[in-house]
Amino acid sequence: MDEQPLRPELHELQVRQHVLSDAGRPDAVAKRHGSGRRTARENLEELLDPGSWVEYGGFAIAAQRARRSMEELINATQADGIIAGIGRANTAVVGEEQAGCAALSYDYMVLAGSQGMTGHRKTDRMFELIERMRLPVVLFAEGGGGRPGDTDHAMVGGLDIMTFSLFARLSGVVPRIGIAGGYCFAGNAALFGLCDITIATEGSSIGMGGPPMIEGGGLGVVSPDDVGPVSMHERTGAIDLLARDDTHATELARRALAYFQGRAHDWSCADQTALRDVVPENRRRAYEVRRAVELVADTGSVLELRPRFGRGVVTALARLEGRPVGIIANNPMHLAGAITSDVADKSARFLQLCDAFGLPVLALVDTPGIMVGPDAEKTALVRHSARLFNVGANLRVPLFAVILRKGYGLGAMAMTGGSFHAALGTVAWPTGEVGGMNLEGAVRLGLRRELAAIEDEDERQRVYEAAVAGAYATGKALSAATYFEIDDVIDPAETRARAVATLFASRGPGPTERRLVDPW
Repeated sequence: MDEQPLRPELHELQVRQHVLSDAGRPDAVAKRHGSGRRTARENLEELLDPGSWVEYGGFAIAAQRARRSMEELINATQADGIIAGIGRANTAVVGEEQAGCAALSYDYMVLAGSQGMTGHRKTDRMFELIERMRLPVVLFAEGGGGRPGDTDHAMVGGLDIMTFSLFARLSGVVPRIGIAGGYCFAGNAALFGLCDITIATEGSSIGMGGPPMIEGGGLGVVSPDDVGPVSMHERTGAIDLLARDDTHATELARRALAYFQGRAHDWSCADQTALRDVVPENRRRAYEVRRAVELVADTGSVLELRPRFGRGVVTALARLEGRPVGIIANNPMHLAGAITSDVADKSARFLQLCDAFGLPVLALVDTPGIMVGPDAEKTALVRHSARLFNVGANLRVPLFAVILRKGYGLGAMAMTGGSFHAALGTVAWPTGEVGGMNLEGAVRLGLRRELAAIEDEDERQRVYEAAVAGAYATGKALSAATYFEIDDVIDPAETRARAVATLFASRGPGPTERRLVDPW
């Protein structure tokens, strides 16, 4: 039987669909690939499960009918530079019922990924749908910000658009994951900064104003690469994850998304007896707390956020028996794990993220307390450290704390929700130590007069060391447990089992309750 020719309207549709695809613009794709980058549609295909993509507004064009022909707009301003839709991701991990998500990607091959008026209408509709459907969202934010060349709308500054307000209103409603690759400036950067988890590729530059805006503000001529390099943003904490390239960034986004989609079907864990050797026998020796984090969590499930910012604490998404959790752990390798302003900000904001989306928290405590000294106070430590108390004391999700070694002063209290008894459970390893401040300092202060009165240096040292040994005998975990300052002392090998039993005994916050997540 001869194949029937397509009806004209169907043929027109297929031609237009081809123009929208990467295959329909080979020159632009070749240029993109030549710069070592993937196209927006390639990133979306990698992010989402095959066959699950449903696009919204693909036939939209730039609002420039007064200055360009329809043919040019169709062929050069596909989707008005913003590809948006819904689909599924991580079905193989969490199952089809939990895998739904939304995705938006600015298309740098269309007017440098700038934000046009039609594009704003698309994002506004998507953000409203995302709120209505409670879908987590991934945003590829590359682009140059607002577009000055649109002509089809009567406006002065366009400051009445709702895009940024609608995206901000999603805070605490759905998780928002942002990816910045290449140049991400102005309005694009504003949306990126609103995201709950931010990912950037190496070589990217992110800033609230691009080179034209900087020059227009009388601040000189700046290369786009120098506006906001990711090497700087990594240190300042503006980005959570640094990716090697577009492929890696998309992999990280997909992985981060899964923690907010539910329980993983398959999991395994390391031999838990290895936890017994994490803390050195020498109580003054530093160690790598990330080893404890990796051992206690499901194998391969740990995703650390902001590793180069607030280095005195490790914050990570992970899983326990397939269930997503947040892990916060003091890092003895940096200032002995003391709570600085950056550490407090990083920790408090991470707790907000966990609380907003129902992730129980495991706290691994080893801190000498809140940092002290004139230099520390210059950072407004009084207020920054208060954030950790404020957020921790108002958590709705369960928090289970394990004192690995040092549990001293206000810093240890802040790590456990404001008090050892504020946490759902506070236990210690046998290496744990509890005190109002570090034992050596307490002895020096408490026995200052007595020690000063001893003229013989060797005798003074002997008395000091004996006093420290006595303080340790009083403050060690087994002693503290007799006063019921902590709930239990456990074999380190029992940590994972105890955490699972405690954290998942509670149902957690109800689905209608909402908590904002600070951008910082």
